[in-house]
Amino acid sequence: MHTHISREMKMERKTLETILLISLLFAIECHSLPLSTSGRWVVDEEASGERVKLACVNWISHLQPMVVEGLHKRPVGEIAGGIITMGFNCVRLTWATYMFTRPFYGNRTVAESLGGLGLSEAKEGVAKNNPELLNLSLVDAYEAVVDELGQHGVMVVLDNHVSYPKWCCAEDDGNGFFGDKYFRTKEWLQGLTIVANRFKDKSQVVAMSMRNELRGPNQTEHVWYKQIRKGATTIHSINPNLLVIVSGLEFDTDLSFLNQKPLKLKIPNKLVFEAHWYSFSAIPKGEAWVKQPLNQICGNRTEWFESRAAFVTTGSNPTPFFLSEFGVDLRGVNARDNRFLSCFLAFVAQRDLDWALWTLQGSYYYKDGVVGPEETYGVLDYNWDKPRNPQFLKRMRILQHTLQVPNSNASKYHLIFHPRSGRCVSVKGEEGQQHQIHGTNCKKGSRWSHDGNGGAIRLMGSGLCLKAVGEGVPATLSTDCSSPQSRWKLISASKLHIAAVGEKGEPLCLDGKTSNSSSIFTRKCICSLHGDGLDFNCRKNPQRQWFKFVPSNLP
Repeated sequence: MHTHISREMKMERKTLETILLISLLFAIECHSLPLSTSGRWVVDEEASGERVKLACVNWISHLQPMVVEGLHKRPVGEIAGGIITMGFNCVRLTWATYMFTRPFYGNRTVAESLGGLGLSEAKEGVAKNNPELLNLSLVDAYEAVVDELGQHGVMVVLDNHVSYPKWCCAEDDGNGFFGDKYFRTKEWLQGLTIVANRFKDKSQVVAMSMRNELRGPNQTEHVWYKQIRKGATTIHSINPNLLVIVSGLEFDTDLSFLNQKPLKLKIPNKLVFEAHWYSFSAIPKGEAWVKQPLNQICGNRTEWFESRAAFVTTGSNPTPFFLSEFGVDLRGVNARDNRFLSCFLAFVAQRDLDWALWTLQGSYYYKDGVVGPEETYGVLDYNWDKPRNPQFLKRMRILQHTLQVPNSNASKYHLIFHPRSGRCVSVKGEEGQQHQIHGTNCKKGSRWSHDGNGGAIRLMGSGLCLKAVGEGVPATLSTDCSSPQSRWKLISASKLHIAAVGEKGEPLCLDGKTSNSSSIFTRKCICSLHGDGLDFNCRKNPQRQWFKFVPSNLP
């Protein structure tokens, strides 16, 4: 369905996009490239070693057409500008090995590739929106997209997604592990060599991810160590400026074997590990998210992801970690994903991880034999006109912010994040006026300190503490920081309920549910028998009462 848009509205939208683009470009360009690592952080190498947070979106080019998706819907420059406008600063751009190693694939033009698959409508769309790309070879067209992203200040992570171009991933699709039908090690190394060489003079290309989702019956740790070392050495020897991103096993959900045997590479300050996390990761169809009590499954899966992957940022030798795929059905109709998302956002915000959302494209040219299918995980709608779910972008905005930096001289504080709304707890009201506790954009969130589990939550820079008064009453501030009403603890298996007792002695939790305002109330804790939140048989949805202490050390 097409909607008429006046010329004036188009001009206004274009002006707004330009203003947003300029402001966001300025924010991105304050970092110098190339990137390096310092402890668990990615930093700019040639300036002051300041942190550069990768807030990426996936954009794919590894399916059978081997054309970057969406070029039939909008000009590539508009897509690149839209990526910035939505708050992303980088793209994880996928590619298939065969496109670079086999001339039969890579030398075909965009027109020939689309035409050969009978995609006449897509071909006409590219001719209309990106005519300069239509007669380029697939490899040259891919490079042209990389160039356009660079012109818009977007960093690029080149991701070797598959060998044979097709949808990923299945256990037995021939693309899963070294030595599989399509995944020949020598050809894989050849592809890494070609790509590292071709893009080594493009500063916007800040990293290469060696392989997506290693998997299947042939995977072994021994082969993993051997081939990962070869791939990393190959990339680094050609372009030592690049970050080298290393995936684990089991569909990129398992790095736990590194606890027993670290990966030793001679690529100083360039190693980054990656993993993926979806509602269905290591859970058949993700059904546990709807069948188990939500506090319990959230707590269990958070511990699982920490122990299997995110642990690499901790310990005596921490390494940067790139959560290179996560995503949900953005139509909002998938109960499994809806229950997973708040749990996920709380964890990633608290850890301030680098990440890449799956995915940009709202539709495909051709996927699994189907012409023009929709991508319901796509941040853009089917026609690539606008965000599919603007509320989702608001909820994840905190992830796009840098929250922690290395070597900060500022005092540490906490934001109190409500993942269901994407807001942070803040205080309204001047000194001498009645204070209102409400949720706001996390950039404007108040700074809090917590004296530890069971301690006061103090508004920094004041003598005031958060206080619970009673059931259904707005939370308030008080100078009384020692009474039971001002002593807060984390309860429930999810550790996402923040609870105190009211003036009548009843256990109360912070609650973000409100129909017409952003006020924060205190209400009876959901799924709590005795104020501990440990009712493991409770099937209610407690997300409105989920809050997370998110540490920050920004000035």
